[in-house]
Amino acid sequence: MEEDEDEVLGLLDKVLEDEDFFDNEMDLDCPFTPMELRTFKGDMEKGLEMKKLVLSGFLASEEIYINQLEALLLPMKPLKATATTSKPVLTMEQIDTIFFMIQDIFEIHKEFYDALFPNIQQWDEKVTVGHLFQKLASQLGVYKAFVDNYKVAVETAEKCSQANSQFQKISENLKVKGPKESKDCTTTATMEALLYKPIDRVTRSTLVLHDLLKHTPKDHPDFPLLQDALRISQNFLSSINEEIDPRRTAVTTPKGEARQLVKDGFLVEVSEGTRKLRHVFLFTDLLLCAKMKKTAVGRQQQYECKWYIPLADVSFQTLDDSDSLPHVQTLPEHEIEEMKIKISSIKSEIQKEKKAQKGQSRNVDRLRKKMNEQESCLLLHSPTIPFRIHNKHGKNHLFLLSSDYERSEWRESIQKLLKKDLQPCVLSSVELQVLTGSCFKLRTVHNIPVTSNKDDEESPGLYGFLHVIVHKAMGLKECANMYCTLEVDSFGYFVSKAKTRVFRDTTEPQWNEEFEIELEGSQCLRILCYEKCYDKSKLNKDDNEIVDKIMGKGQVQLDPQTVQSKNWHMDVIEMNGIKVEFSMKFTSRDLSLKRTPSKKQSGVFGVKISVVTKRERSKVPYIVRQCIEEVEKRGIDEVGIYRISGVATDIQALKAAFDANTKDILMMLSDMDINAIAGTLKLYFRELPEPLLTDRLYPAFMEGIALSDPAAKENCMMHLLRSLPDPNLITFLTLLEHLKRVAEKEPVNKMSLHNLATVFGPTLLRPSESESSKAHITLASDIWSHDVMAQVQVLLYYLQHPPISFAELKKNTLYFSTDV
Repeated sequence: MEEDEDEVLGLLDKVLEDEDFFDNEMDLDCPFTPMELRTFKGDMEKGLEMKKLVLSGFLASEEIYINQLEALLLPMKPLKATATTSKPVLTMEQIDTIFFMIQDIFEIHKEFYDALFPNIQQWDEKVTVGHLFQKLASQLGVYKAFVDNYKVAVETAEKCSQANSQFQKISENLKVKGPKESKDCTTTATMEALLYKPIDRVTRSTLVLHDLLKHTPKDHPDFPLLQDALRISQNFLSSINEEIDPRRTAVTTPKGEARQLVKDGFLVEVSEGTRKLRHVFLFTDLLLCAKMKKTAVGRQQQYECKWYIPLADVSFQTLDDSDSLPHVQTLPEHEIEEMKIKISSIKSEIQKEKKAQKGQSRNVDRLRKKMNEQESCLLLHSPTIPFRIHNKHGKNHLFLLSSDYERSEWRESIQKLLKKDLQPCVLSSVELQVLTGSCFKLRTVHNIPVTSNKDDEESPGLYGFLHVIVHKAMGLKECANMYCTLEVDSFGYFVSKAKTRVFRDTTEPQWNEEFEIELEGSQCLRILCYEKCYDKSKLNKDDNEIVDKIMGKGQVQLDPQTVQSKNWHMDVIEMNGIKVEFSMKFTSRDLSLKRTPSKKQSGVFGVKISVVTKRERSKVPYIVRQCIEEVEKRGIDEVGIYRISGVATDIQALKAAFDANTKDILMMLSDMDINAIAGTLKLYFRELPEPLLTDRLYPAFMEGIALSDPAAKENCMMHLLRSLPDPNLITFLTLLEHLKRVAEKEPVNKMSLHNLATVFGPTLLRPSESESSKAHITLASDIWSHDVMAQVQVLLYYLQHPPISFAELKKNTLYFSTDV
């Protein structure tokens, strides 16, 4: 029951997670310039349309909520009738406890629904609804009584179910009526689930008020009433949550100096299925795993030893006989994505505060603390690559790393020490205490790798596209089957972005392959050289485990001044005796946004999608259908499909073939590397004269995805799809179903819905150049990353949505009913 209570409080705490959440959302309008006055009427109409969508969605969810309360009340009367008989199912006291305040809540919402419904039916600019929400907010005291009684109500219902089979049957099969528009008449729900609905509803009503205020002008009569309703709701939620302890604490580490230490760093350890952030120290004779102890303010921080292993007892199992991974606690992709969005948003707020207050504001410190919490959480939950430490005479340990690069570094450092004549060592408790105490001074890695621990003057990283040509490798002593992978950093961890073909049986592989890599605040490029393993008996069953042997690895810092010149910059990375020659140049995001329409209307690239489909007499462009078909035929199991960059020359060859409509295009597709075909499909969408989801609807998609209320969001997002031209809509729905099929193979191809949304979101949905200049968009990393995150969220929303039918979508009902 304590877990249930935590969940309840957690839900109520969602809205109050940011102290300034409400204040930030309130200041929503800005003065109009004379030029902007010309579009005032259009903006008003758009605002009213958004407001209607929000209200329609909320009304739909209100109907469902009322039906749920009604279902809960249905057994109350017969139960009360039996309570006075000789064979009562429940006592009157038990009934009053379980159904406490349900009747009152039902009546409040029924009255609210009946008053709001006709306003939506007869919608125009004169309609006012603020007084209805103000009245609803003023009755929140009923919810306070319900919340105080909630835990006892659920416990009582559970005990009564265990003691009485008749009540158990009733409580497990409550019938809930469907919405009027729904074909499904009823659904079944448990009493426990329905008792939880009022808890959820309090936060829902508050989120809707935020959405309504966003789309209500300050001079509208509704605005002060909605503002008052929000203030009441905020105070109510604060009163419920005022005693809740902070959920997370920030961790920081000051500088130290190196001594008898080979290597150290922050790693994520898996302990009893839970992720823990540890600082691991590799000494010349032992490995020590520690965590930072909590100390009083002003006191020197110290480490607490979690475990140590003498290096004489450490071994690495061979890859083919290691155990499978234990169950590891993982966060859903959408929560990881939400953290990134929050980090970007806080970065943006910090920049605004610095400009307004010249960096002296207390708000900056508070925002930095919030960002530290979010980044630390992301750092904890993002790594997935296993690194095991095997103890010959004790417990084995598992770490998760973000890149094969780090794992290789740790493995090489330990293996180098293992070659020495190591003697077993046992530390006394005093010796261990002294060693752990000295770790604070011995550290070479001082800070957790999060933005809040970096100097303000440090580069925010690059946002845009990095073009890399991997030329060749020199210095191999024996013939090998060689390939390279390219990684760049994003939000504190590294992601593999490209892979060359395997050059077989040579000492000097000549790849000369060009790749285009998207950067998100990246500061570093890594190149890893592998020897391809063709022995299937050595394949490892672990997720993310690399079986190919790393021959060498190296990295270069992406210096903005060097990289951003228009010319190619050639460089060499030396790694383990091998030299890899490569060139790179960078295209900033503002340049990548510019779409250049094709001057030849006979091709397909850079030509309007409506022109192509009309010419082809098709619903979906031929290039889209053929690329999708080929990927599903032989690329759906390919690791990193759509994420790993194809060779640029292959993509250009395919582009030319589709533009010329050559007869042998199907033959070319069947022979071409699958990553090049995936890259061609992405390039087609990127080079459309306007993005697939259109310039006109871009601001509305950004507003729709920002809506807090699920019902309003559903209503708006479906309305926007219906607003697309038919060729755009049918092509988008075709691509959507394809990407869902790709994600079904995630255990094999490692491409989740979130990964695919990250790849395609910014391509399908981008601001027009006029929209960019109107919004004063600059190259500031915080603004760009926040914008990209929102684009990813839009596509992710549709990918996670149940199948969307073109015919059903076009039926266009008043509003979509979604569950509460």
